[in-house]
Amino acid sequence: MVRTNPERRQALLDASIEILARDGARGLTFRAVDKAAAVPAGTASNYFSNRDDLLVQVGHRYYERLIPDESAMAALHGPRTRETVTELMTEVVGRVTRFRTGYLALLELRLEATRRPELQALLTERVRADLDFNIRNHLDFGMPGDEDTVVLLFLALNWLILERLTLPGVFTEEQARDLVRTAVERAIPTTVDR
Repeated sequence: MVRTNPERRQALLDASIEILARDGARGLTFRAVDKAAAVPAGTASNYFSNRDDLLVQVGHRYYERLIPDESAMAALHGPRTRETVTELMTEVVGRVTRFRTGYLALLELRLEATRRPELQALLTERVRADLDFNIRNHLDFGMPGDEDTVVLLFLALNWLILERLTLPGVFTEEQARDLVRTAVERAIPTTVDR
């Protein structure tokens, strides 16, 4: 029987994120989740029907935890300039980088998705929805640039995040901020800035 205690479910999923980041997909077992969440043995199996279900639910939880707060969204109401886009992109890189274990867990999920069609479908849907959300907000709020601008920034900044989390010695914090600014400047020509 599947339990419905939402706080316990979140604790199990958060523990799963930590395990994926620390031990990889092979380390993600129900026993490991129970131990990391400090719950009685067998608890995770009461919440998730199998390992595939757990992996899919971890994918959902990662995206729940990365939803931007109101202050981040408020920046969309500011000036429609490259500087505003730079601030928004810097906030995104910072938010994702601060959730280091979440991003590392997502990388593990992406690798697992190459072998698990249901997980691949979920991640494809979530990434596409995230990209569409960002494109829609960018265009609806009249930010400079177009759909391609958002896609280019998405691709460039995701790799910057990967570098910052997996090989933190490659770029300093200051270099990372400068790279965000450079990416925005190259994606949005000055003639497009309003």
